[in-house]
Amino acid sequence: MFLFIFSFCSQKEHTSVLEESNAPDSISDSITTAPPAPIIIVIEKDLLYNEYTLADEYPYKDTIRSFQWDKIRDLLYLLDSVQQQHNNWAILQNYKNMNGVAPLVKEFKRNVYKRVADIHGVERFQSVPLFHPADTVTGERYGRDGSPVRYLGEEGGLARVCLLSSDEEWLVPQKYVKVIGDTITFNHAVFVDRHNQNIATLEKVGSKWLVRSMNPITTGLHRPPYAQETPLGIFLLQEKKQKMIYHKDGTTETGGFAPWASRFTNGAYLHGVPVNVPRTTPIEYSASLGTTPRSHMCVRNATSHAKFIYEWAPAEKTVVFVLE
Repeated sequence: MFLFIFSFCSQKEHTSVLEESNAPDSISDSITTAPPAPIIIVIEKDLLYNEYTLADEYPYKDTIRSFQWDKIRDLLYLLDSVQQQHNNWAILQNYKNMNGVAPLVKEFKRNVYKRVADIHGVERFQSVPLFHPADTVTGERYGRDGSPVRYLGEEGGLARVCLLSSDEEWLVPQKYVKVIGDTITFNHAVFVDRHNQNIATLEKVGSKWLVRSMNPITTGLHRPPYAQETPLGIFLLQEKKQKMIYHKDGTTETGGFAPWASRFTNGAYLHGVPVNVPRTTPIEYSASLGTTPRSHMCVRNATSHAKFIYEWAPAEKTVVFVLE
């Protein structure tokens, strides 16, 4: 039996809810190896960033939005469970196809953006081919840039890996895999909620996951041919830029910059409020934060919150979960 403890704490109050279940009820079902000991998930509020903080539930127009703590709990269970095992960690990488255009997979189609995608909707551009161990000639599907994997070794120029949320093994050309080692511990986690347009950052300290911030965001909008949704999935924060320069749609002309940008997959960054040319000074907040998707793929934050993430979250050691 697995025991989940889910609690919230502040300086003035402490409440907790005790919940028992025979098995995890979401993505963590895919972990088939039983952990050596019961996994206890403890979540407490201990904010490090206190601006624009949202409540657990809050009104938006004629609805109520919330932080999906049950889903967050299950994903933390997944993260803690795989970390109980001895793993050599790696990242799938192909930002801007720098490691080569991924070959075509067995089944693919062109999406509304006129780009090749597999049957799961993962685009070929900036992705990594995943080969079934029984067929190393034609790829089965694509893996997203920035996906963390368990690295199981090398076989004739191919890396054998497992995605974080599954025990299914895949073979990947070695050039798409960056091994980051077997001493990595993932103690920083960012949860991007597309449905509720909010973000939570959590840090594991001792045996507890502490909530460090709870804020409004704006995620990617489905609007071909340029804007598209922030992809769902599990990623590692890969690189940081104090200013991420972007182009005007369909051109190579500079359109402005996004401050305090932390990239987690493809061209998707966690960043502050965009600054369009000719303006050159940062913008702290936008009234569109926490409303509806409207970015190109990135996750917009208040600029000071983006700076907090930039300084707080270590690259290649921070897991970014994008959920619905």
